Amino acid sequence: MADEYDVLAEEFRHETDPTKGSRFIASLAPATTPEEAETFVARVRTEGPSATHHCWAYRVGRPCDRFRFSDDGEPGGSAGRPILQQIEGHGLTDTACVVTRYYGGTKLGVGGLIRAYGGCAARALDLAPKRVHVVTVALHVAFPYDCSGAVQGLLAARKIEPVSAEYSEEVRMVFEVALRDSEDFERELRDRTAARARIARNQNS
Repeated sequence: MADEYDVLAEEFRHETDPTKGSRFIASLAPATTPEEAETFVARVRTEGPSATHHCWAYRVGRPCDRFRFSDDGEPGGSAGRPILQQIEGHGLTDTACVVTRYYGGTKLGVGGLIRAYGGCAARALDLAPKRVHVVTVALHVAFPYDCSGAVQGLLAARKIEPVSAEYSEEVRMVFEVALRDSEDFERELRDRTAARARIARNQNS
């Protein structure tokens, strides 16, 4: 699994030049779950109630991608799948895309629809602002009180703040660390505490 990948930075909308009178408008949004993606699709529908079609696709999650797409009444395979292929081709995940069509009076045929829907999605994905998402690991650490100075020194050196801390018979903390740095962090933590720190990890996406 990659330790970082590109995602959309924000919602984005782009309209391509009309195709034989039909307007095609791509709306993009970050979405980390199917529910978020489908909520976005529903919102775009309400924003364009007079549109002829709202065809869409989404891809969420790493490493096990979940995806869905819909032709929304267009011929099968002519809209939703080309949109999904553009999301995949741009190497993006956690992305929802709706391409809205306002019919212009001339039928485009299946090939024309594939080019129009896929091309509109592709152009929007080209132009949309993106950011790098860093995969992190949640480290659950427990250590005796007399190791506190060593642990705090390591945290200060690496500029890491605990997500949570609990003080009872021993100190329990949770840290969020970049996946690429996690093994080195664990090694140094064990060295500084003479292997008295206990560490469990949960990998985030």
